[in-house]
Parts: sequence; structure tokens; C-alpha cells
Amino acid sequence: MLRSSDGSLGTVSDVPVEARGLVKRYGEIAAVGGVDLTVRRGEIYGFLGPNGAGKTTTLRILLGLIRPNAGNVRLFGRDPQTDLPQALDGVAGFVETPHFYGYLSGRKNLELLAAFDGGDARSRIGEVLGLVDLEARAKDRVATYSQGMRQRLGIAASLLRDPQLLLLDEPTNGLDPGGIRDMRVLIGRLAKQGITILLSSHLLAEVEELCHRVAIIRDGRIVYEGSIDELLARRTANRYRLRTSDIERARMIALNTPGVSDVSVDRAELVFVADESTVEELSRALVDAGLGLRALIPETASLEALFFELTEGEPSPVTAEASP
Repeated sequence: MLRSSDGSLGTVSDVPVEARGLVKRYGEIAAVGGVDLTVRRGEIYGFLGPNGAGKTTTLRILLGLIRPNAGNVRLFGRDPQTDLPQALDGVAGFVETPHFYGYLSGRKNLELLAAFDGGDARSRIGEVLGLVDLEARAKDRVATYSQGMRQRLGIAASLLRDPQLLLLDEPTNGLDPGGIRDMRVLIGRLAKQGITILLSSHLLAEVEELCHRVAIIRDGRIVYEGSIDELLARRTANRYRLRTSDIERARMIALNTPGVSDVSVDRAELVFVADESTVEELSRALVDAGLGLRALIPETASLEALFFELTEGEPSPVTAEASP
């Protein structure tokens, strides 16, 4: 678990996270193979990928817990590899599952962490317990807490130093549906208070509901960085599905219509790419050929479908936004 230091130094950059060319190898295995990330102030940034893709290793590099073989990181302009503890001023979070003394109460655990941090951390204990809805159980031993309560206590510990940037590694891991819902509400509440959040997760619904922008990582490499809306639009732009009385004749007509591309048949539907005017021409050609048009539908895609396409299909070049 990590929290900020004494907060005596101001930030030297307004950008919470900038990572360029991060590489981390373990022998012949490249856990991270050239990761670029930019997290902007005030956003919830989703770091999405299957288990083992390199998310946790990247977070450990960002927080200065391990040293990369190549690349560099800046947290508000400071290098966590060389500028500790100042680089963690205004930065908090946890990697993997937060750990506490089970025989102590939630409040006592926070008191120990606050004493370690110094500053005004102790004065914030009541406030952060309220933020994570643990006031009623603050005097109970952590050993009696559910997994969801332990995760919320981890966030409370991270909030002791009033961070500007919060890094959360799989905060809903092991939670039941109710716990996941409560964690989403909590993260949304923290973001509304102005905290920038980098949320690492493999849960698509969690990311889709909460995040402004996402980076999708596969085998240690970023395969997409940008907004979810842009990803959905980019993957479905001008793509249509057609149901007709004769799918094979329709396919041949489409192949011979200028401006129609990527023609294929999927589950008795003709799939193709074309702009609106070309779709109109194709529709007339199909009707003139005596075919019945049963449905013509602009294709939409779910984040789930695109996630599996990007993380399980053939590798494709990185499609990343330009950094601001």
C-alpha cells in the first residue's frame, strides 16, 4: 500500500501520469514491452486487459516499486525511480490486495498508517472512514471484515494523505455483485471530488461505466488508448448488416458495387462497409435484381466484443491518441 509523503513540495507538472516506452523483462519474458500512457488531471482512466497482460507490473513501475529495463515515468512531472519520496507527493493507491493487521480494528490500522505518514493524516481518519462507509464498523477487527470492506479500507488508507492521484489495482477483485456496485459508487464519488483515478481492471462493465478514457494492454503492449466512444465508433464506422432473400446473390452484387468493401457473410447476414450514398445505391441494385430486403442495420459493437478482438485476435498496430 502506498500513500503520499509529507506533501511539502508542490507539483512540477499538471499531468498526473506520463509513461513512455516502459519495458520490464524477467529473463526471456517481457512482462511489459514498450508501454505508453498519459493520464490527464480529473479523469477516471481505465487500464484494461486480461489477467497476466502486464497491468500490475506497469503499476509497480509507475509507483517506483520495481525498476524498468527501459523507458521513463513522470508523476506530476517527477520520476518515481529517482525522485522518491517527492515523486509520490499527491499520489496514493494500492497494488493487488491491500493488507492489514487482522487482529486490530479498522480504525487502529488507519492510526498506525497515519503515524507512519505523519502530517495531518491522523486528523483525516474519521473523514476517510465516512467516505468509504466504514464508520459503523471502524471499531471491529479487520479479521471480521468482508472482502469488500477490506477493499474499501484500502481506499480509506490511500485517502489519508488527501491525494490528487489514486491508483487502484483491481479494486473489485473477489467482490460479489453488491460489493462491485458499492465500489463503483465509491470511485465515482471520489472522482467528483476532483481526484484523478487510474483504475486497473479486467472487468469490462466496470470500466465502461466509470472511465473517461482507457488503455487496453495485451501481452505487455498497449493495443488501444483513447475514449471508449472513439473505440466503438472506429471499429463500427460505416459497417452494415443486411438480411435478404438470397444472400449469395446479394454478396455478388455487393462485390461489384463501387465503394463497397470488406464484404463477408456472417450468420446468414451480409456484412459490408460503405458510406450512406453507396448503401443507397446498393439497396437500389438489390431491389432491381429482384431481391427482397428484410433488414439493413448499421452495425454496433459492444466493448466486450472489441476487448476480445483486441486481446485475443491477431495482433494489430497500436492505435493511440496523440498526447496533449
